[in-house]
Order: sequence, then C-alpha cells, then structure tokens
Amino acid sequence: MTDFSKSFANGYACLAAWSDLLDSINVFPVADGDTGTNLRLSLSPLRDHQQFDRTDTPGLLTSSAIGNSGNIASPFFRHFCSATGVHELAEKASLGREKAWQGIANPCSGTMLSVFDSLVSVLETHDEMTSIYGNLSRELQAAVKSTRQLLPDLQNAGVVDSGALGMYIFFDGFFRELTEQTGESESIFDLFSNSLSINSSFKQETSEDYCVDLLMQVEEQEDVVEESIAGLGESVVVVRDESVLKVHIHTPDPKTLRGQLDNYGDIVHWSDEKIEQKNLHNNHPGEKPYFHIITDGAGSLTREMALDHGISLLDSYIVTGESSRPESLCDPERIYHLMLNGTRLTTAQASTFERHQHYRNLSRQFGRCLYLCVGSAFTGNYEIAKGWKKDNDPNDLFTVIDTGAASGRLALIVLRVSRYNSSSHPPKDLLAIVDKVLGECKEYVFIDELKYLVAGGRVSRAKGFFGDLLHMKPVISPTSSGVEKMGVVRSRKGQLAFAVEVLTENFDGTAAPIVMLQYSDNKEWVESRVQAEMRRLLPQAEILLTPLSLTSGVHMGPGTWSMAFSPPLCSDICS
Repeated sequence: MTDFSKSFANGYACLAAWSDLLDSINVFPVADGDTGTNLRLSLSPLRDHQQFDRTDTPGLLTSSAIGNSGNIASPFFRHFCSATGVHELAEKASLGREKAWQGIANPCSGTMLSVFDSLVSVLETHDEMTSIYGNLSRELQAAVKSTRQLLPDLQNAGVVDSGALGMYIFFDGFFRELTEQTGESESIFDLFSNSLSINSSFKQETSEDYCVDLLMQVEEQEDVVEESIAGLGESVVVVRDESVLKVHIHTPDPKTLRGQLDNYGDIVHWSDEKIEQKNLHNNHPGEKPYFHIITDGAGSLTREMALDHGISLLDSYIVTGESSRPESLCDPERIYHLMLNGTRLTTAQASTFERHQHYRNLSRQFGRCLYLCVGSAFTGNYEIAKGWKKDNDPNDLFTVIDTGAASGRLALIVLRVSRYNSSSHPPKDLLAIVDKVLGECKEYVFIDELKYLVAGGRVSRAKGFFGDLLHMKPVISPTSSGVEKMGVVRSRKGQLAFAVEVLTENFDGTAAPIVMLQYSDNKEWVESRVQAEMRRLLPQAEILLTPLSLTSGVHMGPGTWSMAFSPPLCSDICS
C-alpha cells in the first residue's frame, strides 16, 4: 500500500497558501469571495491524512464540506483519497470525477470539473508515474486557462475560475511530492498572468440568497428525492453517502426551504448564512503601503479585521479528536462548547512546508513584506521564517520581527503598525516605529479555571487542583520571555477591579488609549460589564471588542478574557 499522506498534506498546504487569492477572484457562480476559504475548510481532513484511519477520511470530507466549491470537491476526494497505490489513482480519480459531475444539479465546464476531467485523462493515458508530472501540469494549466473562455462571467471579469485554480494548486503540490520533483514550482503569477485580478469594469449581480448546507437522512427513493431537491433553489449540490444526503443550496427563503425538505426525510444538520457579496475591486484605495503586513492567527485579530486592514493571517490549527481546522476559520462557540463538555482540544502549527509556501507566495504577490511574528517564546515560527529568509530572499523583501507577543498584545501591535504603514504620513523609519510600539503595548489575561492549563501541560496537576479548590483566578501577561504571573484574584469582580487598577495606573481620565477587550465564551459579560466600566473610566479611549485568539482560548479555557492596551496612534505619528 502506497502512503500518500505527505502528498495530500503538501497539496493542502499549497492550497492553504493561496486561499486568500482564490477568495479575491471568486466570481462564479456567486461573487461571494469565499472559494479559497471553503476549500481550506472542506479539505482540511487531507492535511492530517496520516493521523486518522484511512476509512474515516471519506466521512470526514462529507461532514466538513461547506459552500459550493467544498461540496463539489468533496465527492471527488472521497474516492481519490481511497486509492491504495499509484495503480489505483486513475480509477479512483475517474470515479470521483463522475460523482462530482453527478452531484451538481446544473453542471457545466469552466469550473473545477474541467480540471477533474483533465486529471483523469492524463492519469488514464500514463502508466509510468515517474514521467507524468510535466504533461499533467501542462494539461491542468490549460484546463484552468480555458475557464475564462468557457464562462461569460469569468470572461467579463477577466479572471480564471477560482475553484479550478484551487484544484490546479492542490494537484500540483500533490504530484510534485508524489513524483519527487525538486526545486520550486512555477509561480501562479507567471502561469496565469493577467487572469488574477478582476477588471474594474466588471459589474457583479446582486443576490439576496442564503447559502444552506445540510445533512438529511433518507430511507428510500433517494433518486427521487435528489431530483426533487434540484428544483428547490440555485447552485444545488447533492452528495449521497448511503442513506444520508449532503445538500448545498442557495435560496432566498431558508424557512420555506426547510419546510419543503422536511417532506423528504429527517434533517440531522442544518446551517444557513446570508450570502455576503464582497467588494471585488480595490479594498484598500489610496497610497500603497510601504510594507504588506503579515502576522499569525495567534493574535486576536479576526479574519474580517485583517481583511479590512489589508493584513495576511497565517493560521495554526485547532485539533479535535477527529480533525483539525485553521484557527481563524473555526467557530469559537463550537470550540468552547466542546471544551465545556469535556472534549480535549489541542493546537498544532502549520507544517514547515506550508509556512514556506506562504512566505514565498506573499513575497511574490506583494513585494516588500513585514512579518510581525508571534513571540518566539511561544512557537518556533520566528526561527522558521528567518531560516526561509536566509535561503530565499536575496533582494531583502521579507522582513521578520519577533514581537515577543501573542493574543491581544500581538493584535494591537499589528493594528498600530498597519495604521501607520498606510497613513498619509510616509514612514521615515517604520522599523523604529515597530520597536516603539513593541515597548508600549501591554496585555493582562484573566483566567477563570486552571484545569484547562493543566490539561495542556501548562500548569502541574497539583497546582491546578488546589487553585480551583481555592477559587484562584490567576492574572498573566504574555511577554517576550514567556508568560509572567501578574497576580491572583478570586472572582470576576476581582478581575474587573484588577483591570481597572492597571488602567488607572497607566492613564488618567483624559487619556485616549487603544484598549482591546477579548472574550472567550463570555462575550455578554465582557461587553456589558467590562467594556461599560472601561468607557466610564476612559471616555476618550478607543475600545475594541473581539474574540480571544483560539490558540490562547484552547489552552486557557472557557471563561478567560483579556485586556490589551497601548497609547493612541497619534503618539506614533507625532513622535
């Protein structure tokens, strides 16, 4: 049996590194800017193909599939990943291709289906895997380029299909590893030049639909049910797994749709979300920033905040017993629910290969990049980035800084540098500003229960037991040398009093600092009590309310909240 684990992992890593670009050119069937995101989430089981029972992977792919792209890719990979050797790849790819075409109510060429077709054609005509890469790469590139001519929306927008490009990127990484190719692959920007940016003249159609994903138990007449569902909405994809149907559908009225579907079987999972169409053109008008800023998902920056500021996030992964997902794409409510119910969760860093793909791609896409890295006391990200720069950055475009920070402190550092970097005042010495900001941003984390730190090995079992027994709630601060204990309180009231005392020591009532409040599963309390008290104490302050980074939340547990703060932005510009 051939072990394809590393090939799947490398394919997924390449896809992850380009997912933001895929989102930015997502035009068909709806310009909602989430193709790359949905593929990252839907194919995440392939990242850890070696960690799970091979027989479980198809089921994981079905349950994790979301969005149009994810639900089309899922049936293909359910079969493709079941190959036990290179001799089965053609057969499994052909079966997967057939299921992908069958699952779509109105399938058409010019999408990832065209890439599946080309993949199967090449695999079926090549017996020797050692010589397949060159021809395969050329054929898949041609399939991606053809999408621009095959679909009018893509032709008008001036881009290739994002799902098709995503599949090319995945298969290029997969087969480069499988066939032991050396050196770097050709750049996407060279291969698909003039097809990776949407024309300014392109007008997207508006949509009032909701995107619905559901699982339905159907006991009989599955074919009849599938045919009936196909007429209930747009962008319909139906994937059958024995008596379970996985359905993706766009509808203007989810309530009515659910009532219609109840007639066909038992709905065991349902999610609906309003389709939010993205601004497909320049999201960051004005003067071009000096650097493109990159940071880690370990900072308490949501993906929406990062997008608004033109910041690239590099994710670590949240690992449950069955799968792992990029941390900035996880649902915090679900994560804390699992923890409260006793599920043990951990975190895992992206592979070195995946991180190298990000560095390479971002440098090529944006030129000068500034990577404000999570503190080296917490991860090895800084050393890996420095190592890549040494070997791959002859023009000194990629600058790496060890911030010594995590969670809210890292987020504030990044926000302040980003605001200055894109301000109307060109930076004379941006790196000097970074040094200044590093020294000014502080953070205090308020932990509710020690048992989660104990479970993660951060605190001894004895200390954790007696701490919880005595209702001790430690206050800690992430610093460049690691986590420092700042105090201990016994209640939420004590936590709030501690936070007020810290702010009073640092600012008078007329000051206008930036304060970032981060919540875990306690948003209502942090918003109604903590934020209200901060506004009373510092009426001129800029107060940001945001989820605590899940890297921190998984280790520190439900009930945790945090306060990061720094002087206002004008202190940078006026200095």
